[in-house]
Amino acid sequence: MLVIALLVLTGNIAVSVLAFQGLIGFSGQGADLSIFSDVYFWGVLSFSVKQAVLSAVLSVLLAWPVARGLYFLPALRGQQSFLQLCLLAFVMPTLVLITGLVVLFGRSGWLLPLLPDDWNLYGLHGILLAHIYLNMPFAIRMLRQQYNNIPDPAWRLALQLKLTDWQRFCYIELPVLRPVLVMLLGFVFILCFNSFAVVLALGGGPQATTLEVAIYQALKYDFNIPEALSFAWTQLVIAGGLFVVLYRKGSGGWLSVDLPESHWRPLPGKWAGNAYRACYGLVWVFLLLPLVSLVFQAARNDLLSFDYLALLQPVLLSALLGIMAACFAVVIGYLLLLPVREARYRGMTRRQWLVEWLATHTLIAPAMVTSVGLYVLLLPQVDLDQYGLALVVVLNTLAVVPFVVQQLRPRLLQYDAQYDQLVRNLKFSPFMRLQVELPYLRQVLINAFALGLLLAIGDVSIFAIFGHQELITLPWLIYSYAGTYRMDEAAMASLVLLLMCAGLMKLFVAQKLPYKVKDKR
Repeated sequence: MLVIALLVLTGNIAVSVLAFQGLIGFSGQGADLSIFSDVYFWGVLSFSVKQAVLSAVLSVLLAWPVARGLYFLPALRGQQSFLQLCLLAFVMPTLVLITGLVVLFGRSGWLLPLLPDDWNLYGLHGILLAHIYLNMPFAIRMLRQQYNNIPDPAWRLALQLKLTDWQRFCYIELPVLRPVLVMLLGFVFILCFNSFAVVLALGGGPQATTLEVAIYQALKYDFNIPEALSFAWTQLVIAGGLFVVLYRKGSGGWLSVDLPESHWRPLPGKWAGNAYRACYGLVWVFLLLPLVSLVFQAARNDLLSFDYLALLQPVLLSALLGIMAACFAVVIGYLLLLPVREARYRGMTRRQWLVEWLATHTLIAPAMVTSVGLYVLLLPQVDLDQYGLALVVVLNTLAVVPFVVQQLRPRLLQYDAQYDQLVRNLKFSPFMRLQVELPYLRQVLINAFALGLLLAIGDVSIFAIFGHQELITLPWLIYSYAGTYRMDEAAMASLVLLLMCAGLMKLFVAQKLPYKVKDKR
């Protein structure tokens, strides 16, 4: 079994190596270095950095009071549903959100009369709005989880010492939050820097173009491979380099199912409590508005005469590609953790860290960069129209594997701590070990599969490179509808995709809680 795991790890690395080989050049055409003196390149790069910095800072700043309110007011109504909505917002297919935002804030949007006269969704405003919607829930979950790491004695001691609110923040909260803030800002920056679908749909022109969109345009529209390579290498160096710096401080615990907390913490004052409740309610409205708008926009269709058959093929194809990618990712993720567990058993910390990094290394290279590398490499050798969908499955699998690994890793290490030595002493065969492990892993395997399917089913960037012109996925159909201002059809397709994701979310969070929490105050 370990040999198979090492072969899978080698294959995983080989795909990335081949992608990088493709980035080196195509038919003697390397990267176009002259582009680095082009005003267009620096405009794209500066906008990519600008929108990512603004998105990261605003997402974290707006998330902080909500996370603080969730911590200090654990009795807030609907808190568990709110956290599940936050997770859905983060993993929800981007084009579902974009359709909802266009319905609300577009040129004929419902809320347009309430906005300034110079408002324009297509440009920096729309990109920031979408990125805040997608990433603020992630920041809320991360910061709330970090607040839960504050030990109870710290608050009791602060109460005894009669510290002011500002002193408690400086001496208790800030030291706990500081380690995660830099990592959180950096990770959200990477997510926004690598944004593709948001900028492709809401960019609005050359002045609001990021590196990912520039790569797509250079490859698909101009077929300017040297230019695409230059943009791809630039994105890889910036996003990949920053991720390497943040990797060892990162955590995937925010993806876990939320369990109720039983920590003691002081009650906020009346004014602060009301402010937290107001922020909490506003974020509820902010997260629900685009989703509710899809329902009402879809209801404007003639439901009896709507062409549901037009959605059937994209829905089935999206489900099929997503299920294949999720299944492969779960199997590969389990196998990749075998050498990690072996290194941990032998006390080889450095080897364990190296194997973990290699197992999740696909997070370093953005999906668009890897796709471009393989596209350039395979173009003269493979009929991409015939085998493109297979490559979509492969690349989506590799993109999902790191998240599956982060889901499985804690449960497997917990299993090893309790039973591994006993199993080794009994000299179980690999097949018998698997039979023992599977019941223990059943729920986390379901969670990992559901999360992988959620991420794979909403793919746009990989399909944009390798997708078939006639066989399209549901997200790409939504993009096609929205691009031609067929908002009623786009809303209906988005609603179908949203319902699929909501069903998967129910599967993801369908976990029995091991205990009930009583308020100890």
